[in-house]
Amino acid sequence: MTAKVSFTIESPRGNRTVSVAYERRGAGEPLLLLHGIGHHRQAWDPVLDILATEREVVAVDLPGFGESPALPDGVAYGLSTVVPTLGALCAALEIDRPHVAGNSLGGLLALELGRKKLVRSVTALSPAGFWSEAERRYAFATLLAMRAGARLLPLPAIERLSRTSAGRAALTSTIYARPGRRSPEAVVAETLALRDATGFDATLAAGRAVRFADDVTGIPVTVAWGTRDRLLLRRQGVRAKYTLPGARLVRLPGCGHVPMNDDPALVARVILDTSRAQGRPSAETAA
Repeated sequence: MTAKVSFTIESPRGNRTVSVAYERRGAGEPLLLLHGIGHHRQAWDPVLDILATEREVVAVDLPGFGESPALPDGVAYGLSTVVPTLGALCAALEIDRPHVAGNSLGGLLALELGRKKLVRSVTALSPAGFWSEAERRYAFATLLAMRAGARLLPLPAIERLSRTSAGRAALTSTIYARPGRRSPEAVVAETLALRDATGFDATLAAGRAVRFADDVTGIPVTVAWGTRDRLLLRRQGVRAKYTLPGARLVRLPGCGHVPMNDDPALVARVILDTSRAQGRPSAETAA
């Protein structure tokens, strides 16, 4: 069930109120789920039930995405603002140092939460921030083209395309390796989420200067990359391993940029394995 929480954050203009929509289910140690740019918390729907068998799962709409309002005026969308905002969200929900899993932008945020020692473990699925400048320009141009396409299509056209496998591929094959598995209703909802995301432009602008260059130590970290990721190419995973030598690097065969829908069982297993590794080192690399 969807809920919304409001809480206060500090800003250069004084305290500001932020509201975040989220879904919470399951029992056990807390697990925070963070989606990518232009997406929404429903990206995690294929794995929620599996994760909730062992964890109290909290899937959030990041500020300015999904059902969460934009950040207040004067509050930037950079890591230095969004990460403390997520820390304040956890405090508001009375969650103490959750495990965290994130995809793309969410993976970058998850790693930064880990670097700040705000979480117990990190699973980053195709995280942003390990690109070369050419790869970043390619990814950003692709995202802008996807958003422009979503904005040009009227709702009846989106609904009509979503009813066929070919249409779902046209709308989502950039992020899914198996777009035909996505339900028509989910494709419509995420296309509208991309179209209407109030935080998209500011988040993309903030990302132009982002490079994740610091190690994350003291907690289990897994970086996982789909072998068919067309947005952030999988060689960036090797780069991530050099930056995070203690992390486990996992290959997700046959998965695209948003792997939760392409292979829910595998993705859930990777997340749960990482969260179970708390307290023991994890420097294994899976080929």
